[in-house]
Amino acid sequence: MSTMWPARTTEEQEKAIDAAARAISKGLLLVMPTDTVYGIAADAFDADAVRRLLAAKGRERDMPPPVLIGDIDTVDALMVGLPDYARTLIQKCWPGPLTIVGKQQESLQWDLGDTFGTVAVRVPRHDLARDILRRTGPLAVSSANLTGQPAATTAEDAEEMLGDRVRALIDAGPTPGVTPSTIIDVTTDRPRLLRKGALAVSELDTLLEDHDLTVLEEG
Repeated sequence: MSTMWPARTTEEQEKAIDAAARAISKGLLLVMPTDTVYGIAADAFDADAVRRLLAAKGRERDMPPPVLIGDIDTVDALMVGLPDYARTLIQKCWPGPLTIVGKQQESLQWDLGDTFGTVAVRVPRHDLARDILRRTGPLAVSSANLTGQPAATTAEDAEEMLGDRVRALIDAGPTPGVTPSTIIDVTTDRPRLLRKGALAVSELDTLLEDHDLTVLEEG
């Protein structure tokens, strides 16, 4: 049975952070707010929990979840070979709705699915989410909805779709909108758009001017 934890006041948020940390440490699934939409989260280093996350959404291993972190500095523990332009985007866009797909550290002991040596990483612009991430460490987080269904913008929306698949839900009120993060691939000399999202490509292109680059949009 899932438990809903309100997180509107400072006292409620402290209790919600404790509840989130307990759930993650036990290998359970958590619904948490972000700066885009609500997410379903699991310990990124718990392969069983990640498999349950994918199953809860109705996904297979070929759709691995991204990883959320609480602080920008953590990215170097997860990624290697970041090009200079990627570091510019990280410094300018994090925390924020930009997910970067880069080459993962080979030493990482995790199984996020069929990632082919890459990992998608983001720092959300949401104080409570980052506080949770600082307590738990990196979390595998995907939108808290069934695949093909609208993204959850409230904890109640997530609970209705996911039900008992999750054990704890953090209710911090409605999210700002329904648009997920923008995803770009930074594994090559030029950034490539993988998904349009809350951060416009034109904004990224402006940030990349000093590198004489623009984001490659295919199709």
